Amino acid sequence: MNGADGFTIPTPVARVFGALPRRPGSQLFVIGLNFALTPHLPLDTRAMLEGRSLRIEVTDAGLCFDYTWRKNAFEAAHHVGRTPDLTIRAQAWDYHRLIQRGEDPDTLFFSRRLVMEGDTELGLLVKNTLDALEPDVLRPQQLLRNLLTRARQAA
Repeated sequence: MNGADGFTIPTPVARVFGALPRRPGSQLFVIGLNFALTPHLPLDTRAMLEGRSLRIEVTDAGLCFDYTWRKNAFEAAHHVGRTPDLTIRAQAWDYHRLIQRGEDPDTLFFSRRLVMEGDTELGLLVKNTLDALEPDVLRPQQLLRNLLTRARQAA
């Protein structure tokens, strides 16, 4: 199924995803964040993230990932009943385009395909941190190379 801007998660799949408990998904999400992003985060960014609560919502998939930064790592969190410091909301295709650097976050924001709610300063920190990353850091091929390198080093 293709929307105007790319692939859209089919509604029946989103219903199934939306019915899943949040915590396991958030735990898997932070494993990915810690693997892909943590090694590239500057010390000042880590300090500014400390204890801040964040949420990523994938609107067309019915998914929501709650997490925080504590002691040099992302951790799954449980924000139910309280508003996170920052919520970032978009469709799966738009997140894909951001990661692949095929779309500028400002363009998505001003076209209302990317929504940030909450602490504006934290939102700018997240955006600027992601913009400063080398383009290959989040590409699947590079992530796989990094995983293989770490596995060899551990062996």
